[in-house]
Amino acid sequence: MTTQDTTQPASSAMPLLLLWLAGNAARLTILAIPPILALIIVDLRLTGTEVGILNAIPPALFAIAAIPGSLLIARVGATNALVVGLLITAVGSALRGMAFDTLVLFGATVIMSAGVAVMQPSMPPLVRQWVPHRIGFATALYTNGLLVGEILPVVFAGALLVLLSGSWRGSLVFWSIWPALIALMIVLVQPRGEGYAPAQHRHWMPNWRDPVLWKIALAMSANNQAYFCTNAFLPGFLLQHGQTDFIGPALSALNAGQLPASFILLVAAGRLERRKWPLVATGLCSLLGVAIIVFSGSVWTVALGAAVVGFSCAWGLTLLLSLPALLFAPDDVPRVSAGMFTVGYGVAVLISIVGGRLWDLTGQAAFAFLPIAVALLPLILCPLWTDLKQRHS
Repeated sequence: MTTQDTTQPASSAMPLLLLWLAGNAARLTILAIPPILALIIVDLRLTGTEVGILNAIPPALFAIAAIPGSLLIARVGATNALVVGLLITAVGSALRGMAFDTLVLFGATVIMSAGVAVMQPSMPPLVRQWVPHRIGFATALYTNGLLVGEILPVVFAGALLVLLSGSWRGSLVFWSIWPALIALMIVLVQPRGEGYAPAQHRHWMPNWRDPVLWKIALAMSANNQAYFCTNAFLPGFLLQHGQTDFIGPALSALNAGQLPASFILLVAAGRLERRKWPLVATGLCSLLGVAIIVFSGSVWTVALGAAVVGFSCAWGLTLLLSLPALLFAPDDVPRVSAGMFTVGYGVAVLISIVGGRLWDLTGQAAFAFLPIAVALLPLILCPLWTDLKQRHS
C-alpha cells in the first residue's frame, strides 16, 4: 500500500460516478451516427468513401489531438482538461445537427471529435488520482460508462426519430446536451480534499523510443478499428443486401454485446490484470465475429457475428485502457495514454479509409471488412511479446 493509497477517503462513490458519466459522454455523440447513417447517406448522398471518411474523423482526431490533450493536462490538470473536452464535444455535436452538406458535417465532426480526444488522456490519470487503490475496477467502471454511452443512441434511435419527426439533425443536437450537463456536474461536485490532491505531470510528450508503448498502442489500434469500422460498414453491408430493417437490430447486437463483457470485468478485472491470454483471446474472437458477419447466410447470423465483435472489443478495450496506469509511473500515465491513443486511433483511421476504398472499387460492401480482419493481428501478437508484469519507466 502506497502513501497515496492511505490518504484516499473511505467513500469513493462520487469519483466513481463521475468517472462513469465521463466515460458515457466520451461515446454518446460519436455513436449517435450509425443508427441514422442510412438517413444521412440518402439525404447528403454520401459515397462509400465519404462514409469511410466520416467514420475515420473521430479516430483521426483521437490520434491528432491526444498529445495536445496531454499537454493541456500538464498545464491545467486532468480534471480541468476533462471539463474542456466535454464542452468542446457538446458544441461540436450540436453543430453537426446543423450540417446541410458533407463538408459542414465533416467540419463539425472534427470539432466534436477533438473534444473527445482531449477527454480520453485525462481518464487514466483521473483513475489513479481519484481511485488509486482500485485501478482495475475504476477503469472497468468508466469503460462500462463508455459502453453504455455507445448503446444508448442505438437503443433509443427509433423512438427519438419518431419524437423528432424523423429528423436526424435533431437527433444529433439532442445527444449534444448530455456532455454539457456532465461538465457542469464535474465542476460542481468534483472530489476535493487532501486525499484527492491532483497529481503533478511534468512530462507530456510520449517517449516514442519505448517499445512497450508501441506494443500496447498497436494492440489498441487493432481493437479500436474492429469496433469503429464494423459500426461504420455494417449499415452499408445490410443496405446493399436489401436488409435495411435489420440495421437497427444488428447495430444493437454489436453494441449491446459489449455489456456482458463489461459487467464480467467489473467483477474480474483485478484478477485479469497483467495477463496475456485475455488480450490474445480478444483478437481471435473479434476475427471470428468478422468472419461470421461476412460469410453468414442470414440476418440472424450477422447479428450473432456483430455481438461477438462487440463483446470482444469491449473486453479488449477495458484491459488495454488499464495498462498505462498499471505499467507506468504516475507522472508518465498521461503521456503514455496520449501515445497509446495517437497510434491506436491513427491506425484505425487508415483501416477505415482503406475499407471504404475497397467497397467503392469492388462495389461490394463485404470487402470493407477485409482490412478489419488483417488489422486484428497486432492484438493477437503484441501481448505475447510484452512483459505485462514489470513496471516500466
